[in-house]
Amino acid sequence: MDSLQHQPQQETRLHFLDYWRIIRIRKAIIITVFLITAIVATAVTFLLPESYASTARIRIEPDSIADITGVGNHVTYASYDPYFIQTEFEIIQDRVVLGKVIEALNLNVEWGKKYFGGETLKTPETMEFLKKRMSLMPVRNTKLIGITVYSEDKNDAARLANAIAEAYRNYRRDLRNQLTLNGIKVLEDQFKSDQEQIQAVQTNVDNLRHELSVNDSDPNSMIPTPTLSQEQLRNYNAMRLEGETRYMKLEKQLTQLQALSPDKMRDVLPTLIPDVALSDLLNKLHESQQAFVTLTNDYSPADLHIARVQSMIDELNPQIDARVTGIMASLENQVQSEKAALDSLTASVETAKEKDQLDFSKGQPYWEKKRELGEKIEFHKLLGVKIAQERLDLEIPKTSIVEITGPAEPGDSPVKPNKTLNIVLGVVIGLIMGVGLAFFIEYLDTSVKTIDEVERAFQSPVLGVIPQNVGYLVDEGLESPHAEAYRVLRTNILFSRKDEKLKTVVVVSAGAGEGKSITVINLATVFAQAGQRVLVVDSDLRRPTLHKLLHISNNIGLTNYLLKQNKLEEIILPTSVPMLDFMASGKLPSTSMSILGSAQMKEMVAELKQRYDFIFFDSPPILGVSDASVLASEVDMVIQVIQYRRYPQPMSIRAKQLIEKVGGNLIGILLNNINMSQDESYYYYTGYSQGNYYYSRNEDAQETPTKGKDSDDTDVIGIKQKY
Repeated sequence: MDSLQHQPQQETRLHFLDYWRIIRIRKAIIITVFLITAIVATAVTFLLPESYASTARIRIEPDSIADITGVGNHVTYASYDPYFIQTEFEIIQDRVVLGKVIEALNLNVEWGKKYFGGETLKTPETMEFLKKRMSLMPVRNTKLIGITVYSEDKNDAARLANAIAEAYRNYRRDLRNQLTLNGIKVLEDQFKSDQEQIQAVQTNVDNLRHELSVNDSDPNSMIPTPTLSQEQLRNYNAMRLEGETRYMKLEKQLTQLQALSPDKMRDVLPTLIPDVALSDLLNKLHESQQAFVTLTNDYSPADLHIARVQSMIDELNPQIDARVTGIMASLENQVQSEKAALDSLTASVETAKEKDQLDFSKGQPYWEKKRELGEKIEFHKLLGVKIAQERLDLEIPKTSIVEITGPAEPGDSPVKPNKTLNIVLGVVIGLIMGVGLAFFIEYLDTSVKTIDEVERAFQSPVLGVIPQNVGYLVDEGLESPHAEAYRVLRTNILFSRKDEKLKTVVVVSAGAGEGKSITVINLATVFAQAGQRVLVVDSDLRRPTLHKLLHISNNIGLTNYLLKQNKLEEIILPTSVPMLDFMASGKLPSTSMSILGSAQMKEMVAELKQRYDFIFFDSPPILGVSDASVLASEVDMVIQVIQYRRYPQPMSIRAKQLIEKVGGNLIGILLNNINMSQDESYYYYTGYSQGNYYYSRNEDAQETPTKGKDSDDTDVIGIKQKY
């Protein structure tokens, strides 16, 4: 039993039919909420005053970052700002714009008279009232903004929308002009300050010129005038390169000639340094030598001709040597002369450079101050031009950063309230609220609702399902549609009984009003109708009710027998139903626990089992009262009645646990008071058991009037189809 008590419930998922079942069951709540919401929405819609809407459309541009453009005439615009439009929305709804509108249209007085009984409003109050009547909407992917104003007067709506757009445009224009004037003021202040600084620097430059004795003949020059101009320096460099080239060439020739022997030098010198005299002497010498060789072959060495030629050769050689010596001396002088000229030229250039370097070092403070003065004068001129340009630009008409692209026009028809939309929304919202409330109540309702829920939570079979508003079958008629539900219950009890010796049955419930008493009497009636000897014992000593249903006196009964005041035959009374007897509760004792748990009670039950086929006991609620627990422990079978959607499910589970705890044989659960018309999950029990099949069975009964076994067979067929 403990395992049954703590067995976790399986998670289930709602089917579509479960949602539909909740809607059907809670349809009264849904319809009520739906109607109330729809009626309220409709009434409010027709009671609301009509209002017109007018929209003025404007195009806006962002301002530049600086108040005015830079000195270099480069306009600096702000980068993309994702919050620009929203920022402008807040500005439009701020006092800087709406305050101007209120002041221009005198709305404090006008609206005070119109809406507040003539009392002049304060500007903040009028602003809040105006904000509630206006809305701002950006046009997607554009720089356009729509300013919409609502009013009972269509002309007033257009007037307000245009006034707001105009006030915002004027605000942006004035703001930009003010920023420009502020920028010009800053430039002018800087211009005056620069003039004073330029005068001070000019004085300092003049003083430095006199102190340092700087020779500055060029007013525009920012560096000292060099001794050698660039052109002169280039000429000097060219001359130096030419002198170096000549010097190197002559020096090379001299070196080569000095390295030769005298005889070799005679042959090489004319090729390097052309000389006519030397060439003539060498030619004469060669001719004389040839003539000497020729004469030597023909004449003897003592011949006069040979002596004359020899004499000429001897005379030419000294002359040639002297000429060679002179040429070499001239070449040496020429090399020395080129070297001296080159050194002189280099010295002159270096001297000029040293002089320029000295002058620059000496006058460096002067030239630095002069350059500073020049920069300040140049910037001062640009600043003056910029000031003049901005003043001229301020006077020139230009494209506005706020442009009214679409002035507001009076509307043709009112836009508020939208009667069709409001009524449709009221209907839809009412339906949603009704359904939501129904499901919320269903969620809060923890009572028993479905057979699957019972079998999953209680781990016990459902023996039967009793429809709503069932009365005593004898009063309704034994062949009433409700009787079939009890026949199904009877058949299920017979199938649940494991031994034919089990004859006593007690019907219990967790709380009062779940239908125990009517279940006991109707169940006993269908058992008696089937030809079985049945006794009903009203053992609810707290609040007996069965004697009222059977219209029998409660003067004597169970308590009289247990107290040994009457015999068993005296307290058992017949009823109007054949085979059905009744034992009333009798006079109520001060305590019933000792009576129901007494040995006399057990002996009575044993004796009744000998006389009857089935004995049914009615009992008080098992929770809070011990009588039902005592009865559950003494009888053979226990049936727990659970009224549909009455008590929380944990309460019914607790009752089942008490039955098991006292050792009661719980054979199943009976669901009572089911609303078959609303809950389709029980369609099988009403549509099949009480529907066409039941009435067709009655028609067959008219042709074959026998009962008993035929009736039982019908119930057996029904239970076989169920299980």
